[in-house]
Amino acid sequence: MKINAIQTCLIAVAVLALAACTGKTTNKGNALQSGDSLPADKGHILTREEQARLTPDQVLAEFKAGNQRYSSTDLTVRYHTRAIRETATGGQFPKAVVLSCLDSRVPVEDVFDQGLGDVFVGRVAGNFVNDDLLGSLEFACKVAGAKLVVVMGHQHCGAIKGAIDDVHLGHMTRMLENIKPAVKMSTDYKGEKSSKNEEYVRLVCKNNVKNTLKQIRSRSAILREMEQKGQIKIAGAFYILRNGTLEFL
Repeated sequence: MKINAIQTCLIAVAVLALAACTGKTTNKGNALQSGDSLPADKGHILTREEQARLTPDQVLAEFKAGNQRYSSTDLTVRYHTRAIRETATGGQFPKAVVLSCLDSRVPVEDVFDQGLGDVFVGRVAGNFVNDDLLGSLEFACKVAGAKLVVVMGHQHCGAIKGAIDDVHLGHMTRMLENIKPAVKMSTDYKGEKSSKNEEYVRLVCKNNVKNTLKQIRSRSAILREMEQKGQIKIAGAFYILRNGTLEFL
């Protein structure tokens, strides 16, 4: 029997409905089911052996390339199926640790186009370090084998603005004291020293990253020694909310 155009359309609709019911489509952006085969680079969890082969320079280069993909809206499609999540319970061997601000507009793993098990993330408003965060960074590198430490500040940071404005409010008052050194580092700025001046806020934010890097190196003998031996790199970055790019400091 000759199939007419109406029958063809009905068959196409039925095929699409069946695909929706089974949870599978040809679109690579859709999540796969636990029984599906995975592309080699889409659902892989880094192993101890793979981590050991990485160099700090390789990880930094990969993070820079990952940010280029992110900022150009070309993120890697990843499938975190049940099988992949179960694989992750066997241990974690991340490439790097990122100390970031608390800001919800800074999705750290996405910014570097990294997946499950690829990166440790420490967050605190203003991305400064204290004993707790230093201990976390030391664990990430000395114990768990991460090869890169990134301190990442960002555009329009509320904590930076709070330190500039000398905000006093609950526990934030003491927290902002950790950022005040960056304000002092920016005293030579010739323009308006105000939280409403984006250029000045950006300068203080970058100085805050630089001060955090200095604090890491001066206060952590473990990380300082690892960096001196070439076992890790410690780098700073400034994230631009508007376009998703990073400026490494």
